[in-house]
Amino acid sequence: MDIYDITIVGAGPAGMFAAFYAGMRNAKTKIIDTLPQLGGQLTTLYPEKYIYDIPGFPKIKADELAQNLEKQLTMFNHRYCLEEEVINLNYQEDFIEIVTNQRTHYSKAVILALGNGSFQPRKLKLEQAESFENNGIDYFITDLMKYAGKKVAVAGGGDSAVDWALMLEPIAKEVSIIHRRGNFRAHEHSMQQLKNSSVQILTPYIIRGVSGDKNLDSLHLQVAKSEETVDLAIDYLIVNYGFSTNLDLKDWKITSNRRGIPVNSDMKSSQDGIYCCGDITSYDGKVDLIAAGFGEAPTAVNNALHYIDPKNRTQPMHSTSLFQQR
Repeated sequence: MDIYDITIVGAGPAGMFAAFYAGMRNAKTKIIDTLPQLGGQLTTLYPEKYIYDIPGFPKIKADELAQNLEKQLTMFNHRYCLEEEVINLNYQEDFIEIVTNQRTHYSKAVILALGNGSFQPRKLKLEQAESFENNGIDYFITDLMKYAGKKVAVAGGGDSAVDWALMLEPIAKEVSIIHRRGNFRAHEHSMQQLKNSSVQILTPYIIRGVSGDKNLDSLHLQVAKSEETVDLAIDYLIVNYGFSTNLDLKDWKITSNRRGIPVNSDMKSSQDGIYCCGDITSYDGKVDLIAAGFGEAPTAVNNALHYIDPKNRTQPMHSTSLFQQR
């Protein structure tokens, strides 16, 4: 029975940085994730999307950030267990059993970096919409140049929809953004850029129909709370209505709520030996940013190591000193 010091469940940005920091503390570390690659939502949902709230980077593509985090991890000989889903946690006197759909792992402490759980895009609820998936209707963008010289519409009113529209503007022939309400939910700076761009803003419009032969070629729109309709000729529709998530922790004996897992200031959950970082964490004043998860990760690692061995300092040396010590 090979018992690790720390096992991190979730290989998104917060989990990857937690693994890096655990390596800096010389902790024997394992990472478990359901996806076939590291990076979480960064690499699965929006690898081509720019991220603007990473300290030190005016902007960086999601996939590039994931690659940088993975490169950072190559300093250490961590164990990766990908395409494994954690089913349950069993608490023994000196270790925790982590039961997955493939095997059982053993660890002295666990850090949960689960994000919002498994996710699926909220799809366009229209007849024929499914028949146009990958033939004009996209829910993920993996290659921006696919839309070069094309007429593209983005459906949605949040930050991601506005960001995609702005990123596509210099690439596509025409870009429209369709939102069912008059006001967007995006950041003020992004909205200012959108209003100063060539993107056609269609609000408040509802998508009532899609049509085309084999490939999508037009949308049928209706003004909200009105009988007025309009047809929009397009090549692609990018639907950005967000994602539905599934996170069932009832068998894990950990207190959770609709916002995630409540934690103390040391990132400890209600269960001894279980710490959290990233979007799964819940506390007063929590802001769901990648940068926030990066800050929570070392706190979770340091306190997990202190839990394993109370002689371990919760306030370690600076990273330069830790690196030289290694």
